[in-house]
Amino acid sequence: MVTAAQELAALLGSGRAVALTGAGISTDSGIPDYRGPDSPRRTPMTITEFSSGEQARQRYWARSHVGYARMTRALPNDGHLAMADLERLGAIRGLITQNVDDLHRAAGSQNVIDLHGRIADVICLDCAARTHRYELQDRLAELNPGFVERVGAAIETAPDGDAVLADVAGFRIADCTACGGRLKPDVVFFGENVPRGRVEAAFDLVDHADLLLVAGSSLTVMSGLRFVRRARLRRDIPVVIINRGPTRGDEFATLLIDGGCSEVLTALADTVVQCTPKPSGSSSLARPPDAQSNRARPQ
Repeated sequence: MVTAAQELAALLGSGRAVALTGAGISTDSGIPDYRGPDSPRRTPMTITEFSSGEQARQRYWARSHVGYARMTRALPNDGHLAMADLERLGAIRGLITQNVDDLHRAAGSQNVIDLHGRIADVICLDCAARTHRYELQDRLAELNPGFVERVGAAIETAPDGDAVLADVAGFRIADCTACGGRLKPDVVFFGENVPRGRVEAAFDLVDHADLLLVAGSSLTVMSGLRFVRRARLRRDIPVVIINRGPTRGDEFATLLIDGGCSEVLTALADTVVQCTPKPSGSSSLARPPDAQSNRARPQ
């Protein structure tokens, strides 16, 4: 019997596939998602709320200070590693991710478009200066000594480097060192537009692909769904969706696989390896040793 991995591997034959990933690919790394079948209902902060005043920014940065410290300990899971394997094997030519955790690069993927930015970067809303998040973490720790320890390990981790905190009273936020302005993680908040250049680069990937592989996204928001619509309605190329539960893009799918990203993508990479001619003396796919995340502090 032909397995889903074998059917998908056959569709990947041209080597011009592009992947689109969502939060579901990172749940096996311990990072929760917003819309998975077992996810509690969450209300993320919008850009309007974040920009409304210091109280909202205090609430955001207190929660993010705790959540980011946990997020940096997350490691790539088998799904991330399999996706990087597929790129090295030539089965995938590029990857668009809706995630901000940088785990695809940590796993070894090279051609990655961070559609919603990276939580490891910080931007000033007033002068547009960009800095590394680890610098801000140090400053917040100095301004709020012992805050993370007082919160405790029992606090629930939320998606996108957030944490569920009931009390943020007294938390001191940091301002831009260049102009004294308002700092924001360099990610796309709910209600905020993805930068045009980034969208155009992602469209260009899809426009030169022979297949779009969606992994771990409910496609609830247009930010990701537009690429599925473009692939099917404008390009008329196959769309394969791997996800636990239904998605908003199911009607456009050539192949639907209801399952976990780690299991399905690992089986897919193994199938592609078996179908790929190996150089003399080679027996398996060699992954780069100790791939390091770009989220890490420079030494």
